[in-house]
Amino acid sequence: MSFQVSANTLNSIRVWPSPHDTRVVMDMGTEPTFSYFTLSSPDRIVVDIKNTTLKTSLPIKVTDSKVLTKIRQSSAPETGTYRLVFELKKSVKPEVFKLPPTADGQYGHRLVVDFSHDDSGSIDHSSLVNVSAPAVTKPLSTVNSRVPTKIVVAIDPGHGGEDPGSIGPTRKYEKHITLAVAKKVVAKLNATSNIHAVLTRTGDYYVNLNKRSEIARKNKALLLVSIHADSYTTSGPRGASVFVLSTRRANTEIGRWVVKKEEQSELLGGGGILLSKNSNDRNVSQTVLDLQFSHSQTEGNKLALHVIKELKQITRMHTSKPVYASLAVLKSPDIPSILVETGFISNPAEEKLLVQNYHQDKLAGAISNAVKQYFKENPPEGMIVVSHPSGATHKVRSGESLSVIAQNYGTTTANLIKWNNLKSTSLAVGQELKVASPAVVKSNTVESTPTALSYNSNVVTYVVKRGDYLGKIAEQYSVSVSSIKTQNNLRSNTLKLGQTLSITVKSPVKATTYKVRRGDFLGKIADKYGVSVSELRKVNNLRSDSLAVGQKLTIPQS
Repeated sequence: MSFQVSANTLNSIRVWPSPHDTRVVMDMGTEPTFSYFTLSSPDRIVVDIKNTTLKTSLPIKVTDSKVLTKIRQSSAPETGTYRLVFELKKSVKPEVFKLPPTADGQYGHRLVVDFSHDDSGSIDHSSLVNVSAPAVTKPLSTVNSRVPTKIVVAIDPGHGGEDPGSIGPTRKYEKHITLAVAKKVVAKLNATSNIHAVLTRTGDYYVNLNKRSEIARKNKALLLVSIHADSYTTSGPRGASVFVLSTRRANTEIGRWVVKKEEQSELLGGGGILLSKNSNDRNVSQTVLDLQFSHSQTEGNKLALHVIKELKQITRMHTSKPVYASLAVLKSPDIPSILVETGFISNPAEEKLLVQNYHQDKLAGAISNAVKQYFKENPPEGMIVVSHPSGATHKVRSGESLSVIAQNYGTTTANLIKWNNLKSTSLAVGQELKVASPAVVKSNTVESTPTALSYNSNVVTYVVKRGDYLGKIAEQYSVSVSSIKTQNNLRSNTLKLGQTLSITVKSPVKATTYKVRRGDFLGKIADKYGVSVSELRKVNNLRSDSLAVGQKLTIPQS
């Protein structure tokens, strides 16, 4: 008896270039059987897929990859085999593997070819700085600096490229939400004078989970914050949560790092130096790594508590305590890491909320505020976290110099001398210095037309309804959560159904015109003027949240 083997099909080919590698994904009808080999002069990779017919167009020209130029077909060695040739710019060692169908039905069987852009494992950092953030010439401390000039934080947008993450009821992708929120976090952190934030990915491409921690380490990041959107099999669950590394995962990772001696010297801080000097002593490795993981877990937990505190002010929480989990992106022994689930994309209401620009901005504000507060309470040696030039004074501490203080406040030694009428650069411990001029403080005010914006205060009474929380009510009336709590003598954020709240609302009396600047968005402008985004849309007949630089907006009047 003979059996006819059913032919597989190659349905489509997708190319995902990223700054550090290029991924090619072949969508197959069924699980593929394949083999491959390399050729030189010129450099090529040849992949043979058994019992397969083509259902897509070839050749494919690739213009934005650092290694791959073209994908074409070639003569097959035998009937029923389909041969693909990948033309390369240089010799690289590929990884070729199969992926099974995804549970949500988004993808079927796939054959994947990964090309590293640099076989040495180094990473091109030129594209890691957020394009929307101010350029920083030297984001990291120089080799000879005793005190670093910038606190570096890595922000990791979850998923990307071939990996869409979770998909909402109306087909919104987690990977797009995480990138949008992450970019906003980076922009807000980079507005702080001595914090420099970098992204692990800047576009829609896949980054290996191990590479995410590696990117943070190469940039000398002191924290890693991974942004995600949660999902569940039913639409009921909702709310944000924050994950930190579990002790069980930490113990597993310690064992892995002890064995992989060649990676130990890459760790940040004194631990890496100590390990490199004692690379053959397993006891030293075990002890040092145990201490590093313990410190990383402790600091990650501190940061998680700050993030939870901030998120409670602006959104519903799924859980109000850090969740301990065995997640790959949290496994760095030398970098305190957390993973923030911004909400459940599987919940229709939260899916709609997570794609809104103004809500993404609030999430980014909560996360960036938490990071800044963490560093204010746990500053790196010799550094102070400065949110913006404020005109406040700085009290000189032991070992500080004018140049160090100037770097910490994002100014120059000459300015400090001028503002404080100093006759020399010598400082005394306890001496108070002005760290910003009045002109700098004024430059932070909003640019608008000469028409002034004044306010009338009105006290309104609000009755708590089902589904209400303080952040939602505060947003509705354009006031802060703390003002509602103070006015109503609330000791916690818990509200009861039918509870009555008094809220003092400031209403604009005179209308004004605002000229949109680079980096502006509706939520940001609404916050500046104490109005809601919906009011701005209505008054200006806006059909979307997109704004153009130079566009004039009318600020609504009462």
